[in-house]
Amino acid sequence: MAASDPGAELGRMLTRLKEHSGLSYQTLGSRTYLSKSAVHRYCAGSSTPADFGTVERIGRATGAGRSELEQLFQLWSRAAARTDAVPTAVAHHRADGDVPPADRDPLPARPAARRSRRLPMVLSLIMLLGLVVVLNGQRGTAGRGAAAETAKAQWISGPTWTLPAEPVGGPLFGVTINSKTGHMPGFPVGAVRLWDSGTLWAALQPEPGRFDWTLLDRQVEGAEAASLPVLFVLGGTPGWAAPAGPRAPYPEDARAAPPDDPARWDAFVSALVHRFAGRIEAYELWVLATDRRFYSGSVENLVDMTRRANKIIKRTDPRATVVCPGMGNLWTAEGRQLLRRFAELGGYDHCDVAGIKLYQRSAADPPETMLQLTTVVDEILHTVGVHPRIWNTGTTYTIPLQGRLDEATARNYAVRFYLVGLLARKTFLERMYLYNWGGAKVPIVLQVDGGSPTPAAQAIATVQRWLAGAQVYSCGHGPAIDLPPNAWQCRFTLPAGTHRTQAAIMWTHEGAASLTAAVDMVSVQHLDGTSAPVSGGSPLTIGEDPVLIRYNS
Repeated sequence: MAASDPGAELGRMLTRLKEHSGLSYQTLGSRTYLSKSAVHRYCAGSSTPADFGTVERIGRATGAGRSELEQLFQLWSRAAARTDAVPTAVAHHRADGDVPPADRDPLPARPAARRSRRLPMVLSLIMLLGLVVVLNGQRGTAGRGAAAETAKAQWISGPTWTLPAEPVGGPLFGVTINSKTGHMPGFPVGAVRLWDSGTLWAALQPEPGRFDWTLLDRQVEGAEAASLPVLFVLGGTPGWAAPAGPRAPYPEDARAAPPDDPARWDAFVSALVHRFAGRIEAYELWVLATDRRFYSGSVENLVDMTRRANKIIKRTDPRATVVCPGMGNLWTAEGRQLLRRFAELGGYDHCDVAGIKLYQRSAADPPETMLQLTTVVDEILHTVGVHPRIWNTGTTYTIPLQGRLDEATARNYAVRFYLVGLLARKTFLERMYLYNWGGAKVPIVLQVDGGSPTPAAQAIATVQRWLAGAQVYSCGHGPAIDLPPNAWQCRFTLPAGTHRTQAAIMWTHEGAASLTAAVDMVSVQHLDGTSAPVSGGSPLTIGEDPVLIRYNS
């Protein structure tokens, strides 16, 4: 290759970094989830990765610093433009039209046994640079020929989003109840969702015309006593209503199929809403519509069920919020296609909120990786032309099979799960329901029914105290807001007597970050309740556990 070939320059820099690190191709491949031969090709300059995330993982594995990563990006950007590769660098802005195609192959799964903290390739780039890559080189004018100029990356300085200040609602901090007792969390939460709580349709209507409201009455009464809004989830068709349908994964005689006779669905929804009108705040119209283990019917039938249920609910309890069927498995092309099809068929015309399942590929991945899914969802809905409010209403069916996180990681990830809700405000995300409360067979245990809140639950309570009365107006990350590449920040105001003061929550997705305190910083508070004064110009280190920064303005 010619010396001026950007692909060759990229390869030479990767080779220098590799040699400096002393790592073999085999070791680099293992650490970056690539084959030995792929790493060799990239270092040799014989091929260019289709996404910068691959380059960034290699760079980080060799110990590359911020300036070296930025140089790698510039080289990769030029090489990708030269080879007509489609970069996956995107910003999180709907209006800019720069979100990735929803049908792109999902990122490679991370082995569950490995507790790697590295982010998937696309999000890692977003956090590192926040750039929009311009591919189409400008064509020369007539008389200068038609040769395309080299595409250059456009640097965008500033937060991921800035909007008018808006209160951080308590219902952002939701949990899914995994208990049949009617007990509620022993630590502050803002909302509860009923699933895996003995309240599926098959349990509530064991026979045609006969309802057993015992468990649901108990759950609703418990939530009312705790002043918590209830999201009821429909799902689990009784066996008598769909006898030929496949069984759902529950001990009750529940089926994944919709009822054979739509009138059965209408009757159940009507009885449910008549009994709990004014007591149940919201209804999610199916638990997980993109998983055949939970819903085996057609998308067309699902849209019709949504339409029918919405009409009944609004007629009986106009104040109730109707949440469209939960859409999950969005790391897969099949899950994204079902979401797109539901939107194309007008499903979101019949509900107030979209129920979306946001979760990491692996529970060991940083919560910030969920932002890749919010970007994908935003692109799908924007393409179809619908813009619903969004609630994160669950996780993946395999969550109980994933290993429990260590105490420190569980605490930090639990808090950052909700901070993702603030980061994704630009895409209309309003609520986050963490799965679950009451059970122990999950990676993040909050509190078993009858036990004490864990450090993760206590940390969630701490962040809610931090945000009491807060009005958030901006979130961002990395060099675009003068932070290290692994650092995140949300800015807001807090009440202080008759006026309001500035504050921020800061953290990293991996490792520590060294900062210089701004001149108006006055204190830093930690999740363990400790705090310390901060002087402008002094060194400040933040880590994976979020901290509250207060300012004197």
